[in-house]
Amino acid sequence: MTRLRAILAEGVALVIGDPQADRLVPPTGFTARLTTFAAGAMAFLAVFALALSLASGRLAARWSEELARSSTIRISAPAEERAAQTEAVLRILQATPGVAQARAIPAEEAAALLEPWFGPNLPLDTLPVPQLIEVVEESTGFDPQGLRLRLTAEVPGAVLDDHTRWRAPLVQAASRLRILGLLSILLIGATTAAMITLAAQAALAANAQVIAVLRLVGAQDGYIAQAFVRRFTLRALSGAGIGVAFGLVAVWLLPSAQEAGGFLTGLGYRGWHWVLPLVIPVLGAGVAFVATSAAARRVLRELT
Repeated sequence: MTRLRAILAEGVALVIGDPQADRLVPPTGFTARLTTFAAGAMAFLAVFALALSLASGRLAARWSEELARSSTIRISAPAEERAAQTEAVLRILQATPGVAQARAIPAEEAAALLEPWFGPNLPLDTLPVPQLIEVVEESTGFDPQGLRLRLTAEVPGAVLDDHTRWRAPLVQAASRLRILGLLSILLIGATTAAMITLAAQAALAANAQVIAVLRLVGAQDGYIAQAFVRRFTLRALSGAGIGVAFGLVAVWLLPSAQEAGGFLTGLGYRGWHWVLPLVIPVLGAGVAFVATSAAARRVLRELT
C-alpha cells in the first residue's frame, strides 16, 4: 500500500510539476530539440510499422481462409474426350461430401487468367490448355486423398490441386512479415530510449554546477531527478503526438485496398484499428520516463 501511494504521488508530481524544479531544465536548446524530434520521428515510423503488421495479419488470415476453402481440378485430355471427362468429374464432385460448389471454368475466364502472362487475344483453341474445374469446399471440408483415388480410378486425366503446396508458404511469409513489423516497433522503442537517454545525460552534465549548488542548499537527488524526468517525459509525449498525427495523415492518404493493386494498396488501418496508434504517444512517454529516470540516477551518482 505504501509503494502504491508512492507511485501515485510520483505520478501526480509528474503531471503537476514544481515551478522551482522546472527551472533546472533548459526549456530550449539542443537537448530539447533532440528529444522532441526523436520522439516525433520514431512515432511516425511506428505508425507505419504498426500498419504493416496489421495489414500482414489481415493478409495471412485472408489467404489462409480463401485458399483453404478452394481447390482446382485440372483435366488434361484430348479435345474429343475433354467434355465427357469434365461431366464425369462434375458428377463425382456432386456426390462428394464436403463439396459446396463445383463449376467448369469457361474458356473466356481461363483466357482472362492467362492474360497477364501471355497478353490479350490468346488463342486457346491452338494451345494445350487443360480444362479447369473450380471446387469450393464447405466449412467441414472434404477428403482430398479419397477424392484423388476416385478421380484416378474413374477419370485418369483429372488431377486435384488443393493449393496446399503453395498456400502454406504464402501464409508463412505474411505471418513472418507481421512479426517483422512488431520487431520494428520494438527497435523503434529501443532507439527512442537510447536517444532520449543521451539527451538527458547531456542536459544533466551541462547543469552540473547548478546541481552542485542545489545540493549545497539541501536539495535531494530525487527532487533534482524529478525535474528532468518530468520535462523530458512531456517533451517525448508532445513529440510523439505530433509524429502520430502526421503518420495517421500519411497512412490515410495511402491508396485503399484494391484487387488489382494487391497487398501494396491495403496498408492502411481498418475499423477500430485506427485507435491503436493513439497509444504510441503514451508508450513513448513511458519509454522517456524510464530512460530519463535511469539516466538521471546514473549521472547524479557520477556527479557526487
